[in-house]
Amino acid sequence: MKPWQNKIHEVVYEADTPAGRMFDIVLLWAIIISISIVMLESVESIRLVYGTELEILEWSFTILFTIEYFLRLISIEKPKKYIFSFYGIVDLLSILPTFLSLFFAGSRSLVVIRSLRLLRVFRILKLAHFLGEAKGLADAMKASKAKIIVFLFAVLSVTFILGTIMYLVETPESGFTSIPRSIYWAIVTLTTVGYGDIAPQTVLGQFIASIIMIIGYAVIAVPTGIVSSEIIKPSNTKLVSTQACRSCSMEGHDTDAQFCKYCGEKL
Repeated sequence: MKPWQNKIHEVVYEADTPAGRMFDIVLLWAIIISISIVMLESVESIRLVYGTELEILEWSFTILFTIEYFLRLISIEKPKKYIFSFYGIVDLLSILPTFLSLFFAGSRSLVVIRSLRLLRVFRILKLAHFLGEAKGLADAMKASKAKIIVFLFAVLSVTFILGTIMYLVETPESGFTSIPRSIYWAIVTLTTVGYGDIAPQTVLGQFIASIIMIIGYAVIAVPTGIVSSEIIKPSNTKLVSTQACRSCSMEGHDTDAQFCKYCGEKL
């Protein structure tokens, strides 16, 4: 990359330099203020009095974030890596709603997606310990993925079966007017939410409902146990560095890493 691109990368991506740290701190405050503006704009009494001022501020922040997004694109060797990364997608989604509001009324409220950008606070404040713990939690979730998927399919099968049975047992007057609506009731009951908009009236239906409620406690406990078993496994995860790769913009490298573990570029 050219020297000016390296300089932009150092400011935009790195939190280890004074300029990069200051940039990220200003960016965080801009995110917080812009989210507050959206919340205030949703209050009708405030919008009627300060609607124009709030809209001007929102567009100002959107232009600022748009410039920042393009600076991130031009300061890395492989822009596609950033575009399709988690933060790249979040950064793009955080600026699109304001532009979409020109065509679709009400879409501007979606800019609250910007709150996800506050996750960068751990990197900016160099809380490497928290980054390491977050990586350990993410690894545990990934390791549990197959088991949780199988478990969810089993739960869905149970809700389909029990929902269908309740449709046959109960009458339309009780609210069980169709199989999909009965499945909805089974899901609400199995997850122990219990809205109460539909309730069984027959003795057999109430007996089946009681069984579903008891099963619901197991539904809550099993995924927790699966993930917990992965978390407590011995791990060799090292502290995570806050440094971002100049080539692919990826983070999460070990503190002693000399090369990017995603693309092999020298850090």
